Amino acid sequence: MKAHLTVFTLSAILIVSIGMAPAFGQIQNSIVVTTDKSSYSEGETIIVTGEVRDLYSGTPVSLIVKNDNAIVSLAQLTIGADKKFRTELTAGGTMKTAGTYTIEVTYGTQNRIATTTFEFGGSTSTPPKNTGVTDTTVSIEGSSDLIGYTITGGKLLGIMPDVEAKSLIVSIDATSDGSLTLTIPRSILDATMNGEDDEFFVLIDGEEVNFEETTSATERILTIAFPVGAEEIEIIGTFVIPEFGTIAAMILAVAIISIIAVSAKSRLSIMPRY
Repeated sequence: MKAHLTVFTLSAILIVSIGMAPAFGQIQNSIVVTTDKSSYSEGETIIVTGEVRDLYSGTPVSLIVKNDNAIVSLAQLTIGADKKFRTELTAGGTMKTAGTYTIEVTYGTQNRIATTTFEFGGSTSTPPKNTGVTDTTVSIEGSSDLIGYTITGGKLLGIMPDVEAKSLIVSIDATSDGSLTLTIPRSILDATMNGEDDEFFVLIDGEEVNFEETTSATERILTIAFPVGAEEIEIIGTFVIPEFGTIAAMILAVAIISIIAVSAKSRLSIMPRY
């Protein structure tokens, strides 16, 4: 009798435990995020994947990558019908110092937030300096338009586009506290959302700072104060001029279409007429 009672009790406990266990494949948190590796070297691809528990139509996932509270990358990610999201980052670029970097994802509200970390070995390469600097303007690789500038307390060394981060990297030599005013054509860098102007993110040596801005239909004028010793100002928007490879591909496509059109016309012109 006792043996039967024991078996019955154990069976009941097992059934209750199974009933309380979560269904396979369901995530317990409102959002989760992970990377494919725990550490990366410069130039490696960082694959970021995640999943949400509940799907809210039209709501993207906001992604921030930071190091010691300094933001190095921002993105808006679309969630698939399977409730999963994915993006790829490149180790390096705006990530310069070695150390632990945090990826933070937010889904709509601060109640739906998750983080993960990875180690970066540090940047060893130095981007080439832009030599197209005059006393009042800077030329940008990939664009015929010029950025106008005035600076106090230092010298502007060059400006390089970062296509992946949709930003401009401004190199300066700050000999004292000063300010930099940039007149940026919208054809070079812009920040918009739903057809309306959006705010830029401005970082000085990796730290987010405030700035003043005025706009027009064709350009955006930013005034940024910087401290003595500052070396790099990054301005992050939603669009930056395409890299040379993209422009070259467009030119090649136009050339091919032109050749086809001319060839077709030539064949028609030499056909005998009756």
